[in-house]
Amino acid sequence: MSTTTVLIVLSAAFLHAFWNAVVKGAGDRTITLGFIALGHVVPGIFLVSVFPSPGWDVVPYVIASTVIHWGYYFLLNVAYRLGDLSMIYPITRGLSPVLIALGAQFWLGETLPALAWFGVLIVSLGVLVLTKGIVRGGMSRTGVMAAMGVAVIVASYSLVDGAGVRLADNAMGYIGWLYISELTVVLFVFATRWRRLLQMPLRSCMLGYAGGVLSGVAYGLVLYANTLAPLAMVSAVRETSVIFAAMIGVMWFGEGPKRRRLLAAVVVSIGIICIGLAK
Repeated sequence: MSTTTVLIVLSAAFLHAFWNAVVKGAGDRTITLGFIALGHVVPGIFLVSVFPSPGWDVVPYVIASTVIHWGYYFLLNVAYRLGDLSMIYPITRGLSPVLIALGAQFWLGETLPALAWFGVLIVSLGVLVLTKGIVRGGMSRTGVMAAMGVAVIVASYSLVDGAGVRLADNAMGYIGWLYISELTVVLFVFATRWRRLLQMPLRSCMLGYAGGVLSGVAYGLVLYANTLAPLAMVSAVRETSVIFAAMIGVMWFGEGPKRRRLLAAVVVSIGIICIGLAK
């Protein structure tokens, strides 16, 4: 995995953590998710107007990814209702690299070298260090199950989009149509919760939309990186977003425990180094 690809994915990871921190305090999470989806649609329109069509062969992938993302939004909402961001987020992101690595090996035929597999497992281990004692700390088992369900969904849409963007005649065109398809989420959320939408403060609406734009940029970078390196490697490096989120929580929100989060950062860094050295 080249240094350029690693830097692209690390940038995506930081943006993902940052927009999660920005919208963390949203008063109405469902409406905010609608604005996040809207933040994908507008850049998507720009992309399809500038870049060539990805071709008809990718239509099933775009449809499948859209359906999977509906499940993602729904389960993520449920998980955050049952548990804290600092607990749910590490579970959802920590399990997905291993699932993606397994899925890519059996579905796409990607075989990773031993050092890369070691790096993927180390990254996941470092992420899960943050979740030590989650049930004992008061988080419900239902919340844990919901978070694990989100991890499965993340792995599912990552595999679908990873295959779709490689099949596309133009990667940016694929990303554009993928984002436009989220208009279905926007219309459903806003049409079924119109009164709540009208009661949302303008600042909250703008934060949600800005979060969506950042989220779109982050995922677009990841999809582009998928054309440059194996899905499992990209996914593992991407999960450094959990460490970025932990550091933001420590420095911005004064969250703890600090020692465990710093330990997790060191472990994840070791995993990324292993992935970067793998050939």
